[in-house]
Amino acid sequence: MLVGVPKEIKNHEYRVGLTPESAREYIAAGHQVMVQTGAGLGISKTDDDYRAIGAQIVDTAEEVFASAQMIVKVKEPQPSEWVQLREDQILFTYLHLAPDPDQARGLMESGVSAVAYETVTGPRGGLPLLAPMSEVAGRLSIEAGAHALRAHNGGRGTLMGGVPGVLPAKVVILGGGVVGTQAARMAVGLGANVEIFDRSLPRLRELDEMFQGRVSTRYSTAGTIEQALTDADVVIGAVLIPGASAPSLVPREDLKIMKPRAVLVDVAIDQGGCFETSKPTTHEEPTYEVDGIIHYCVANMPGAVPLTSSYALNNATLPFGLELANKGVEKACADDPHLALGLNVHKGKIANEVVSQSLGF
Repeated sequence: MLVGVPKEIKNHEYRVGLTPESAREYIAAGHQVMVQTGAGLGISKTDDDYRAIGAQIVDTAEEVFASAQMIVKVKEPQPSEWVQLREDQILFTYLHLAPDPDQARGLMESGVSAVAYETVTGPRGGLPLLAPMSEVAGRLSIEAGAHALRAHNGGRGTLMGGVPGVLPAKVVILGGGVVGTQAARMAVGLGANVEIFDRSLPRLRELDEMFQGRVSTRYSTAGTIEQALTDADVVIGAVLIPGASAPSLVPREDLKIMKPRAVLVDVAIDQGGCFETSKPTTHEEPTYEVDGIIHYCVANMPGAVPLTSSYALNNATLPFGLELANKGVEKACADDPHLALGLNVHKGKIANEVVSQSLGF
């Protein structure tokens, strides 16, 4: 199979679908790899690095889309990309279709078989292809919150860890999954006062044991969240329903009870966001203000650290990608029920029930 890797074109997206090391594994398995020139520069990999392992370098994305039988990307295809997809192709990338009906329609019209990283499951549960980017985004969320808190960035001017005699920042984390756990690790490491909210009591017990009293765990209800917002300096939105739109946990009316120039960081923005006032932003203009509250809603946060992110992502996606390349999409999904849950679009239809329900298709 000819596997194609176009250069990512989303704003400030420097990750790459296949590292040279992963491309080498495809070639060793008997496949061909075609890479658009410059696709690896964001992780300091040159065209010569890809040539050295046997990949073919082409000048344009159009050549990749026209020739490849399988496209491996990082971010969801942009309009200029999805119109180049066709019925006999496999697309393997993050899609996040629930809040993006236009992309869903574009993929359906193309006839492509689109497998989404974020809905592939693991034999032990969880979302193994989403987890590495959730780990990165969770850790980055605290860096982003700390940066946005600085006065010259519009924030309250609060130091995350405080100093002797001055209280640290209070960080409220909505969601105790991978993102929330990694955010808590970073916030605790900086010395912040941390509260984690979740609706799973078993998970709250795990977090309580994990952090051994260094964070407070709270059962998530509208009332308990509202109480926490009143003295929060940073709120991290880290809630995920696999394949579905994120639930809205902070209505606009609650912004008025928050401290002026406090910060909301919405890591769930790829799935529509979990604050009513969230809207996607970019690394170029990452924040905006609503009712005196700073919002950070960058939709591709891990793109800021592309080297770490690309290798973490490739480590997780490689076995599934090889399975698709070796068997084709239908046999691979028939043989592997976990991979089958990643199939979001197939033969012009939505193929994942949760995604279908979220889109209303």
